Amino acid sequence: MKIAAIEAIPVRLPMRRPMKMAGVVIAAAENLLVRIESDSGLVGWGEAASAPTMTGELLEGMAAGVRYLAPTLIGQRFDDLAAIEMQMDRALHGNASCKAAIDMALHDLLGQARGQPVHALLGLQRRTRVPALWMLGTGQLDSDLAEARERQADGCVAFKIKVGVGDPLADAQRTRAICAALGGGAGGPLVCADANQGWTFEQASAYLAALDGARLDFLEQPLPGEDLDGMRRLAASTRVAIGCDEGVHSLADLRRHHERAAAAGCSLKLIKLGGLQAVYRAALLCQSLQMKVNLACKVAESSIASAAVLHLAAALPALDWGVSLSSPYLADDLVRQPLQVVAGHVTVPMGPGLGIEVDEAQVARYRVALGG
Repeated sequence: MKIAAIEAIPVRLPMRRPMKMAGVVIAAAENLLVRIESDSGLVGWGEAASAPTMTGELLEGMAAGVRYLAPTLIGQRFDDLAAIEMQMDRALHGNASCKAAIDMALHDLLGQARGQPVHALLGLQRRTRVPALWMLGTGQLDSDLAEARERQADGCVAFKIKVGVGDPLADAQRTRAICAALGGGAGGPLVCADANQGWTFEQASAYLAALDGARLDFLEQPLPGEDLDGMRRLAASTRVAIGCDEGVHSLADLRRHHERAAAAGCSLKLIKLGGLQAVYRAALLCQSLQMKVNLACKVAESSIASAAVLHLAAALPALDWGVSLSSPYLADDLVRQPLQVVAGHVTVPMGPGLGIEVDEAQVARYRVALGG
């Protein structure tokens, strides 16, 4: 059970349609795949999105990080994932995204070697099917409303509205209309909004004041991630729960948000924390701190990373703020049978490892060359 080869594969995946987020419009996803082969011929896959405004990592740097770590890992046994995690941290500071892709591939590899799904490597299986939190990201009232109604009719029970892309009062108007149409709040679907650090304290305050009693479950990362004081003041000024995302990259960050009363919950992502075990530990800490958890992919990762998030969703103690998968927003996928949202829910893969079959012809189709 030794690592024989590690390959970094950069890909560019087309979106079904552009998605508007604070400060950026995403028309295609630039992700790094990691392919790890064992000495017995098994192949494990990992994936991480390039997210420079969240992790500070570019695709070129992520690939370089994998290539840098490969010589220290090749020849090592992969049945002690904790030891490999420590080894990567000793060899390379930070670089959580490239480590997350390696860690994901190793979980896939170990699950296959043991004939177990990845969630069995994490802990108890608590659920086999999870509601997918659907993103409303056109930035336009009519199209967001139409999509929200269509998805709710299909059985979707959780929604995230992308805000922070324009005037806060216009965003508040759109949020109010969507919440009213969906019937968010007690007895209705989960409805949240995500500003992706797009506002100042004054803009976020204006947005919240203009909601006029809309039953919004939480507002995610309205202020820059480092502005804990602003987040604390905002949380104290509103009845809407405030969540953090870009502000959390470690367990220490979670504790700081809790100690400062800067967030009632958080979004946990593999690319921020560095791997599946790290996210699992963060979820356990959230449980002990009584913080809500949203588990999320980054826009837009394929069914490879989405499968890993589903295995985490199967094992985590609580998912009060839903699960955000991003493969449904891609125009094409990298696996033979892409994960499907059926009646607003996605089933956790039950095969060995990640439980998905990567289509290497698709990987070759979307592979890109890196400059430099």
